[in-house]
Amino acid sequence: MTTLTDIVVEDPRWQAANIEPLAEQACVYTLQHLGLPTKGYEIAILACEDTRIAGLNTEFRGKPSATNVLSWPAYDLAPNADGAPPHAAPDPDPLIGESLGDIAIAFETCQREAERDGKPFADHVTHLIVHGTLHLLGYDHERDGDATLMERLETEILGKMGIANPY
Repeated sequence: MTTLTDIVVEDPRWQAANIEPLAEQACVYTLQHLGLPTKGYEIAILACEDTRIAGLNTEFRGKPSATNVLSWPAYDLAPNADGAPPHAAPDPDPLIGESLGDIAIAFETCQREAERDGKPFADHVTHLIVHGTLHLLGYDHERDGDATLMERLETEILGKMGIANPY
């Protein structure tokens, strides 16, 4: 069976949390919702802990602290106009596939946030993987219109998965 996600588990707590099926399902639902094929694309996911993601956050964003999820899109698909849909991802090459980019997710931060907000851990992780996948596809939340669009999509995708509105 071909999978959409390629997951590297650095923190063994992610194994107990069933990160592989959670991440695969979140990515598949996101691409399907956007009308994209789920075969031929690949998303690399690093399931790590706070120290590792803090280092990545420092290195790539200049923010020396842990965060819940980070994304590195393979393509700049960001729209020019606030609230407009992003540019289309390239079609996957049928022979070698197409990477959409990388996502890193931190166990402790996700666990802390889920507990703080009274959400099931699996639901919160699924939301963050959907969020990260949307970033890979050119969605963002820096401008108001973009944030509104991204949050609406997240809510719709999670709703199809039986997960309550995270906002």
